[in-house]
Amino acid sequence: MKNLIAELLVKLAQKEEESKELVAQVEALEIVVTALLRHMEQSDQQTLIRSIEVALEDARPDSQVPVQDSEMLQQYVKKLLRHPRS
Repeated sequence: MKNLIAELLVKLAQKEEESKELVAQVEALEIVVTALLRHMEQSDQQTLIRSIEVALEDARPDSQVPVQDSEMLQQYVKKLLRHPRS
């Protein structure tokens, strides 16, 4: 029983580390996208944002992907593009 608990704790620690890495990757991407948007002309920025939103709309996932997941992705993309980090 102790071995099982020890193994579960090790796996939990590994998952937590993977989660931290994913959070760091997402934050890094947010910083990069924000910096790129801030250095673009306003008209180019709006053109890029519209293009991304159209591409996202065209790439709607099939029915196997839960609607809630798809909506969450769209919300995060919109937030990132329309309201970048300060």
